[in-house]
Formats: sequence, structure tokens, C-alpha cells
Amino acid sequence: MIRLIDLLAALLGLLFLWPVLLMVTIIGYFDTGSPIFIQERVGRNKKPFKLIKFRTMSIGTKSVASHLANNASITKLGNFLRKTKIDELPQLINVVKGEMSLVGPRPNLFNQEELILERDFLGVYNVRPGITGLSQVKTIDMSTPKLLAETDKKMIDSLTIKDYFKYILMTVTGSGSGDRVKAGK
Repeated sequence: MIRLIDLLAALLGLLFLWPVLLMVTIIGYFDTGSPIFIQERVGRNKKPFKLIKFRTMSIGTKSVASHLANNASITKLGNFLRKTKIDELPQLINVVKGEMSLVGPRPNLFNQEELILERDFLGVYNVRPGITGLSQVKTIDMSTPKLLAETDKKMIDSLTIKDYFKYILMTVTGSGSGDRVKAGK
């Protein structure tokens, strides 16, 4: 049931939001010269997949979790895209491809070993990663691997259709801060 909702919602999102996607892509060319960011992430059953996002950091920024990234790497456009969560919209393509869900644990990098151990132990990788979820709306990021894995597991074990739509609505209306870059880095 969730997969069908994911597919329909992602297709409708791409259909209705294509002008925004096109505009951000064009503006992104002037910002960094390369508006689309593709990065290998850990997917369902720990299989790798290519996550698609709008680029928010300068080209050449080290591939680390957002909380470890240098704040100075974020471009002016990138700052806006992160605050509005528009940078996440290309992930609708990942949802259509079946690599992600709209709601699920945020996909991590393969170099986040502590988080991988915590999530693996709790069975978090048994589900598709998501664009948003309980951890995102509660502003729990990857800097606290144990808490993040436990929150992901709690969401997975108790997720209802009502919660699914609640997390999406909370994300769209600005709850949580998404993938944060710590100030001063």
C-alpha cells in the first residue's frame, strides 16, 4: 500500500513541480555550474543506490555527513534550497525508481560506520530509506547515530498511514531542519 502511495505521490509531485525543478536547475548552473548532486548512499538491505539532490555545496566539498561539512561550503542558493527543503525534490526520482520511499530513515553514506552498525543491529535497513521521517521532523540528525537509529526503528515499528502523511505535512510546513551543517565549521 505504501509503495503505491509513494509511486503516485512522486509521479504527481514530478508532474506538478517540474517548473520548479527546471528553474532551480537553471539557476543552479549559474550558482555552481553543476546543479545536480548524485551520491552513493546505503539503501534497503544495505544495497548502494545513487541519491539525487540539488547541489547545495561548492563542487569539490568533501563527501561527509552534513553535520561534518564545512558551513562555508554551502552556496547562497544552497542555503535557500536547504531551508525550503527544495534540494530534496529530485529524490522523487529515487522514489519512482523504488530506491526510496517518501517516508523512511534518511539514507546514510557508506563511511558512516557507527550509524551503519546501530541501524544494522536494529534492522533499519529492512525498509526503503526515505526523504523524510520521524527523525527529520524531530531534528535528529546523523551526529547522534544511536539516537537516530533508535528513532528510525521506533518510526518503522509504529508507522501508520496517518503518521506517513503527518511526517510529509510536517516536513513541507517546516518542521525539523533536515540535514544540518553545524555552525562554525
